[in-house]
This record gives sequence, structure tokens and C-alpha cells, in this order.
Amino acid sequence: MYRHLQGLLLWLVLLVCTSASAQHDWPKRPVKIVVNGSPGSTGDVAVRLLADAFAQTFKQAFVVDNRPGANGMLGSEFVARQAADGHTLLFTYTAALLVNPTIYDHFKYDAIKDFTPIAQVGSLGTLLVVASHLPIRDVAEFVSYLKTRAATPPSYGSWGIGSGGHLSMEALLQRTGQKMVHVPYRTLHAAAMDLANGRLDSAFLPLGAALPLLEKGLVRAIAITGAQRSRDFADIKTLTEQGIPFDLTAWYGLFAPVGTPASIVNRLNAETRRIAALPELQERWRRLGFSEMPFRTTEEFATLVRLDAYQWGDFVRKNHIRAD
Repeated sequence: MYRHLQGLLLWLVLLVCTSASAQHDWPKRPVKIVVNGSPGSTGDVAVRLLADAFAQTFKQAFVVDNRPGANGMLGSEFVARQAADGHTLLFTYTAALLVNPTIYDHFKYDAIKDFTPIAQVGSLGTLLVVASHLPIRDVAEFVSYLKTRAATPPSYGSWGIGSGGHLSMEALLQRTGQKMVHVPYRTLHAAAMDLANGRLDSAFLPLGAALPLLEKGLVRAIAITGAQRSRDFADIKTLTEQGIPFDLTAWYGLFAPVGTPASIVNRLNAETRRIAALPELQERWRRLGFSEMPFRTTEEFATLVRLDAYQWGDFVRKNHIRAD
């Protein structure tokens, strides 16, 4: 009996050691990071900063796999089906992961059950911008302009149904009782360029996408979403300050298929936070439009994801936004 127990204990020790060793050896081959964005997009640029640093730290290649389209569903669905061994990761944003389940009837993955949150990368609001030729400088003037154009509603662009740009504008229009023509694009860049060229009247744009257009005088910013003003646009009032409550903010984040070992998740979280704090990258983050760089643990980020899933879902339901 004693020898039997002794053998069992030895087997358990070997099993634990083997498992720990296998996790310590990660990554054993190149790691794929799927990003829900096209080359050159905010998410693409941000994840490549991480991938380059990961490769140096973990001594293995981290390959960025761009899968734009369907408001992020293509990339998310692909990663949800992959092995939970740390060799396939997802870099995505709030709307793509949390909003899609609330606006589409048929969904092939669960944002909470199918993914393990690893690390938050940035926090950002979106700017309400108008074409530079329009005589509009704040939300009140924007609403007044829409009223004068009720017979022929102006247009606004977004990077797809259910995107942050779409949700923000629809909420604004429903709360003010106004109408606009929604023009969804496949990419954020395409929407921003048509706005800059005068083919659109307005749009909500992430700070990183709006910044170069503002610097060239191609658009004018009149409001920002979120609970506080941006440090880079301190003179631009929030929607809430201008009478339209809108305190939700967006983020980018790194995720893994559910079941990925905690040791891998925690190593990636620690490394992501280290990279986010590097002094030489602060200007890069700012240019991407990240108003702040939160340093949350995996548990803290998971709590935020669950809270945002509820809040964004409630926001969509109250504003009757659907993908139709």
C-alpha cells in the first residue's frame, strides 16, 4: 500500500513537472497574432509594436495575420477555433469583440466564453468630426445644421455596421431626433479619406485616424466620446459636456482561446505592460490615438471586458441598433 502511494505521488510530481516544463518552453514555434484590421490601421500598427518586442523577449517569431472585414468577426471566429496552446492570439477592439453579439442574430462565437483576456492596450475615445467647409464648431451647431437639411439628410461614414463610428453616430442621432445617411466602408482609412475629400459630411473617427486630417485642416473636431477630454485635444469638449451623455470608451486588447495556460497568459500580460511603458514608444502610442495606457493585470482586464460587454450591450439595446 505504502509503495503504491509512493509511486502515485512520484507520478503526480512527474506530471506537474512535465506540464510546467512544457509551458516554460513556450513558444515552441512562431506565434500568430490575428488582428481585426487592415495593414496600416490603428490595430495593425499597434500590434506590430508588440510583435517586434515579443519576438525579442521570447526568442521566437510573432507573425501578424491581418483579417479585416465583417467588423472583426472573421478574425475573432478564426482564433476561437484554434488550439489553446498560446501559438494563436487575437488582437482586437471593443466593438469587434463585444458589440457584434448584440447586433447580429447569428453568431459563431461567444466573446466571454471563448476567449481569455490577456492584456489591455490603450484606451481611446472617438472624435466627432465634420468636413472643414461646413460652418459647424460644436454639437449644438451640428444639430441645427441637420435640422436645416431634414429633407436631404447629410451623410456620415463609418468602418462598418456595429463599428464604434456607427454606434456613436446612431446614438447621437437618436438622442437628438435627427437623421443622416449612413455610408459603411470596409476600412477606417477609406471612410476617413472620403471625409477628407468632401465626399462625406461627418464621421466619428479614432484619435489616431483624425489627427493627420486635423493637422492638415481637412476636417474639424467638434466633440469627443468618453468620460474625459483627450490630453491632445484639451479644447474639444466631450459629448456629455455638450448635453449628450456618452461616457463609454473603447480599447484594444490581446486575447487567447479559452483554456490557454495561465502561465503563458501572465507572461504575455507582464511583457505587454512593459512594452506599453517604454519611454521611446510613448509618442507612437499618442499618435495612434491612445489617450492613456492602462496597466491592468489579466484579472483586472477580464473584469473590464465583462463590465463593458454588459454596458455596450445595454447601450445597443436602448438605442435599438441592429445590423440590418
